[in-house]
Amino acid sequence: MQPRLLDRVAVVTGAASGIGAAVARRFVGEGAQVVLTDLNVEQGERLAAELGDQALFLRQDVSDPADWQALAALVRERFPRLDVLVNNAGVLIPGSIEEATLEQWHRLLRINSDSVFLGCQTAVALMKDAGGGSIINMSSIAALAARHDYLAYGASKGAVAALTRSVAVHCRRAKYRIRCNSVHPDGVMTPMTQGGYPQGMDSSLFTIDHDPMNRACLPEDVAGAVLYLASDDSRAVNGIELRVDSGQFVMSI
Repeated sequence: MQPRLLDRVAVVTGAASGIGAAVARRFVGEGAQVVLTDLNVEQGERLAAELGDQALFLRQDVSDPADWQALAALVRERFPRLDVLVNNAGVLIPGSIEEATLEQWHRLLRINSDSVFLGCQTAVALMKDAGGGSIINMSSIAALAARHDYLAYGASKGAVAALTRSVAVHCRRAKYRIRCNSVHPDGVMTPMTQGGYPQGMDSSLFTIDHDPMNRACLPEDVAGAVLYLASDDSRAVNGIELRVDSGQFVMSI
């Protein structure tokens, strides 16, 4: 069976750990050339070295327009085109309407939402004259179901979902052959989310052998969904909100 991303060029932000690292590994395994970006240079370079000649690392602050310009210049210089962008980088800060500060609000919107706006602009400019591509924006179940204790985080991820739909519609109307979809994980054990889990939580809930409908999600579970949206298997899928949460969202309503 031919690899699903053979000879394609992908960028994955926030790729040094967690979901981003799982996506980068999966993409390389499926034949893609992958540019990994992150602020964690040591970890990012280590992963790129582990993945070999199909991967390279670029330090990037995703909230900085100049860093997106540098990424676009790198893609133009090193590759013929950009086929896939995964806007994955983000931060998680708890806080209710009574606890959250304006500084936290601005930081979450800047890193989680502004970065996706900048990434989509960059990707559309690179993809529209090169035959199209797939943009995958990492949102969250928090964009769809309210959490009282993650006010700004939920708002930032809700903005990602709305932005995704708008980009999808724009690119279809412009006939750019660019698809844009959002992924909405929940309950994923990553370095970013570990602090939010109860102390002493049963670690077996995060093992691959545990009942997949009654366990927390793994980064690899999300990577599989992202791979689907990056590949031709989803060529007719555009503007959707793909939940990866073992059914937790539908159980809560």
